[in-house]
Amino acid sequence: MSNTPMAANPLTRAVLEIDEYASGLGWDQPARLFALVDTARLRAQEPALAAQLGLQDEPETTGLTPIEQDEVPTDRPLDEFLGTIAWPDAVAGCALTVERLMLPPSAEAQVPQGLGEAELAKWVANHPERQEVRMTVAVLRDGTRDSALRLREKDTPTEVLTGPDLVPGLAEALKATFED
Repeated sequence: MSNTPMAANPLTRAVLEIDEYASGLGWDQPARLFALVDTARLRAQEPALAAQLGLQDEPETTGLTPIEQDEVPTDRPLDEFLGTIAWPDAVAGCALTVERLMLPPSAEAQVPQGLGEAELAKWVANHPERQEVRMTVAVLRDGTRDSALRLREKDTPTEVLTGPDLVPGLAEALKATFED
């Protein structure tokens, strides 16, 4: 995508590309799952698909191409769905973008004890310090990971946080999709 800033490595570039794509769709979107494939391998083995994705004219010879998968089901927990995924060998990694509500660390001490999952979600949704965040997390088969976080209230490309350990639980769940 043309507005994606150049990043130090292909995984970070892929994460930022997916973040930009999700940003273009607006907020209040369902989770989206992506396969990450080696761009050079895709061009060589699937030239028609590479052309359809507009990759034939790109000068970059290394990199990862995100390919959006079917819809992520909304009628079951995300971790349960991720546990059903198995990737073919051609997939170098995967990424997921998902929106959530989060609280600042200062609010964690205020969380009432003994709440069920639905009650906790309602409590967080009504908290005055809640933040809406879009998380894009990607992992490679070897465990390398990266992520991007975008707050709804600071929804600009220059305000996107990146780093490998921003959403460790989700990164571990995605890594598990590559385990036998």
